[in-house]
This record gives sequence, C-alpha cells and structure tokens, in this order.
Amino acid sequence: MIRVAIVGAAGRMGRNLVEAIGRKKSDISVTVATVLADDPCLHVDSGLLASGVANGVETVSDLSNHLDQFDLLIDFTAPEASLSHLAVCQQHQKAMVIGTTGISAEQRQLIYEAGENIPIVFAPNMSVGVNLCFKLLEQAARVLGDDVDIEISEAHHRFKKDAPSGTALRMGEVVADALGRDLQQVAVYGREGIGGDRDPATIGFSTVRAGDIVGDHTVTFASLGERVEITHKASSRMTFANGAVRAAIWLSQKSAGVYSMQDVLGLD
Repeated sequence: MIRVAIVGAAGRMGRNLVEAIGRKKSDISVTVATVLADDPCLHVDSGLLASGVANGVETVSDLSNHLDQFDLLIDFTAPEASLSHLAVCQQHQKAMVIGTTGISAEQRQLIYEAGENIPIVFAPNMSVGVNLCFKLLEQAARVLGDDVDIEISEAHHRFKKDAPSGTALRMGEVVADALGRDLQQVAVYGREGIGGDRDPATIGFSTVRAGDIVGDHTVTFASLGERVEITHKASSRMTFANGAVRAAIWLSQKSAGVYSMQDVLGLD
C-alpha cells in the first residue's frame, strides 16, 4: 500500500486528489492531508471535504508531525510552498509528485538537485491527454519545420496566478526544441500597437483568464495556404488528479531521479 500525503487538501486540486485516491480500491491511500493553520477546514475529515464520503483522515496543519505516516507526497500548491515541502521530503527520504506551476528556473534547479536523493515526478500538467499532445507537437514541429508561424493560446479560470500557464510554456519548449530554437529568445508574450511583419522564428503566446475555465490550450501551425491546430480542453480538474495518482503509483517503484509524465506514460 502506498501511503500518500496531500498538501493543500482543502483547495480545488487537493480535494480532487483526495477523491481520486479514494476511488482506488487498492495500491494507494491518503494517510495525511494538510491545510493551513488558520483554515476553517482544519481537523475536518478530508474525504468529507473532497466527496462527502468520510475516509477517516482528518486534516492537519503541520506536516512535520506526521512524517512516519506517509511514503509519498503530492503537491499542487504554490512554488514557495512546494520548495518547502521538497526540503522536508528530501531530508526524510519521501518520494514526491509535483504538479505546481509557476516554478522559476532557479526553483526547477532545486528540484533536479533533490532528485539526486529522492524519486520525483515533476510535470506542469499531469493530464494524460496533454502529455500525448506534447508528443504530437514535437512530431508536428519536425514535419512542418520553419515553413509555418507558431502561436500558442491558453485559457484558465480567473483565480490562476501565473501566465502563461506552465502547460503553455512547456508546449512552447517542446516546439522550440524540435526546431532547434531557444524559447527564451523567440517567445513573444502578447502584442499591442502597430508593428512590422511577423518574425517567422518567433513563437507567440496569448492568455485568457476568465470565469471557471479549467484549462484550454491550442497550438497553431499556420502557413499561407493551411493551418494545423492541436488542441486540448480540460473540463474537470479530476483529469489532472487521476494523472497525478497514476504518476504516484508508477513512482513508488522507482529509484532517485526526476521523471516527467512522458516517462510515466512511456512516451519518452
């Protein structure tokens, strides 16, 4: 049995993670669920919070007091919190699944350093469908090459803080790598006013934040005679939670290292 800690268990993703694990009949279970110390959901059954079905695991505020109760931690919180949890997991040899977005290059380096000691799955998007799209994007970019203009559009709910999304940025990285470009050099984040002709080497990004959109991503490859669009639309956060649970089960059999969802799904 894989014993899992869910941090941020009262949040949108936390509740979905608790519910997704609760649906599993074997292999994995929630044994620790954390919330902030001032959260009104403190000391509430995490199963009741997630799906209305009690699981006997009450929320707590201090992860360090429950280190002997879990083997793997799943984190979809915020960059600073995730790095704090990473330090705890590294110190106490706990595996970790990280789905947090908005991670900086410096923070990513800390994750890879921790991967020298513990097994980690780190991915900007845990959806099986999105990770299949990453593979399709690589193939499309190689086939279409430098003959097309490339634009990436994404839409999320009004509460999402980082923009563009981690998934959109990863899509840009996949395409840029396939074309031998450096995304940091060719990315264009929004346009305004009167400009010159579009630089064909650039990769454009556009962002929408509105309502309760779970997550839409489209990559457009456009030439003067045709265009190819690869789109993924998420209608429920449960798709990310199910992917994270799949990653956790897969990771439980792995040694130290930083793995992607491409590794989990056998796409690499």
